Amino acid sequence: MARRHRAEKRELIPDPRYNSPVVAYMINCVMERGKKSVAAKIVYGALEDIQAQLKDEDPVHVFTTAIENVSPRLEVKSRRVGGATYQVPLEVKPKRQIALATRWLIAYAGNRKGVPMRKALANEVIDAFKGQGAAIKKRDDTHKMAQANKAFAHYRW
Repeated sequence: MARRHRAEKRELIPDPRYNSPVVAYMINCVMERGKKSVAAKIVYGALEDIQAQLKDEDPVHVFTTAIENVSPRLEVKSRRVGGATYQVPLEVKPKRQIALATRWLIAYAGNRKGVPMRKALANEVIDAFKGQGAAIKKRDDTHKMAQANKAFAHYRW
């Protein structure tokens, strides 16, 4: 039982250039060691590269569609029941879906070697927009794991 009040969640202020909270969240996730201006250059540069590659598409629309494509609907959590550990499939809350999708996009963009982060992030977002790439594969693997452990769904609480 909580002894104190829970911390209030602060609303994320939309970024100044595109007025989008999802872009602001991506900037905060890309940021390392408090260098927000560097993270903003990376994300804004990636959006400019997306605009250059997909001329007839709005880069923020491409970006939000890519996050929707990557976000998982189901995931597994470990539950210990009577000495055994089961992987129990659970539905993913909307905020966690965005967090996981953003984290996966950044991680797989960082794994692209020999490419600047700006271009790697742009390419990963474009791949996710088209329904391919490493982040989409991660989402599919997560769904397969949840599907395989559907027998243990009655252990969720």
